[in-house]
Amino acid sequence: MPTAAVPAAATSVTSSTGAASRRTRAVIPVSTAAELTSALAAAKPGETIQLADGSYTGKFVAATPGTSAQPITLTGSAKAVLHSSEYTGPDGSRHPAAGTAPAACPSGGVGYGLWLNEAPYWRLTGFTVDTASKGIVMDASPHVTIDKVEVRNTGDEGVHFRKGSAEGVIQNSYVHDTGQNQPGYGEGVYIGSAKSNWDCYAGPTGVDASDTVQVLDNQIGPNVAAEGLDIKEGTKNGVVSGNTFDGVGSQNENSADSAIDAKGDDYRIDGNTVTAPYLDGFQTHTAQKPYGCGNTFADNSFTIEAAGGYGINVTNNSSSKCGSDPNVVYASNRSSGGKGLTNIDVTSGG
Repeated sequence: MPTAAVPAAATSVTSSTGAASRRTRAVIPVSTAAELTSALAAAKPGETIQLADGSYTGKFVAATPGTSAQPITLTGSAKAVLHSSEYTGPDGSRHPAAGTAPAACPSGGVGYGLWLNEAPYWRLTGFTVDTASKGIVMDASPHVTIDKVEVRNTGDEGVHFRKGSAEGVIQNSYVHDTGQNQPGYGEGVYIGSAKSNWDCYAGPTGVDASDTVQVLDNQIGPNVAAEGLDIKEGTKNGVVSGNTFDGVGSQNENSADSAIDAKGDDYRIDGNTVTAPYLDGFQTHTAQKPYGCGNTFADNSFTIEAAGGYGINVTNNSSSKCGSDPNVVYASNRSSGGKGLTNIDVTSGG
């Protein structure tokens, strides 16, 4: 009977946390898919799993919580590339089959490049996820930071903060070539869940409160088939800043015709650059009352050109939808081409 693979021997790094206490953090080097699978399963708070350069094909699941003081780190260079063993891309088997909606309350993880399931306080740095049904998915995994990671060639979305995965960060990363099986589900980054999926992913408040997620200084696109960033109803208080959205390759299925679709509340969206969107640079919607309000847009730059839309198309500022908490477009935003900057009055400053 074969035995489970064991990662290479760990080294330890001792760090001082003050005169009265010290702790040891292990560095677990891995160089094969079997070693990575084992290291993820055995991970402990404070450990670092160090990926050697190479190709890793398997089902990679993190299900151990880190802590605020001792997060768990998975790190490697861009040449350490994770592939799903359950997904072979648009020319092979597909999970789910092309043209079908996602299954109701799936068990999770099938075909994902990396799945964090009830695994808060992880840091994911430097490596690549390539060829998976979904790239990186956080379920009930708050306080996860993704930094300098590339996600590409996914059947559906690239990165998804889901099921109450609040306080997350994705920064300095590159997400492209998504939605290769199902363009309508091929978002670059996805925050929260649609109301139709709250039966699967809602928390105690009845919504998927994947709140206060920060999307910072990323390159999203080209060939992101749906929105570069989809902010779902029920989420709030996030920050979207310093990103570049390249809309080349957007396919406008499932109403995905903008770089950002903001359906959550009280997001600060500033300092982003958008080129070649399918229609509008950003849109706001009330998919479920009373959400989609109180978002502010400042210092963003749009090159709309032949797309024919607005830089920022606010669809829901009526008193019946946003009432006394409207979305605000500041005069510091800039747009060329299309119908102009926005369809509402701008606010000075920003």
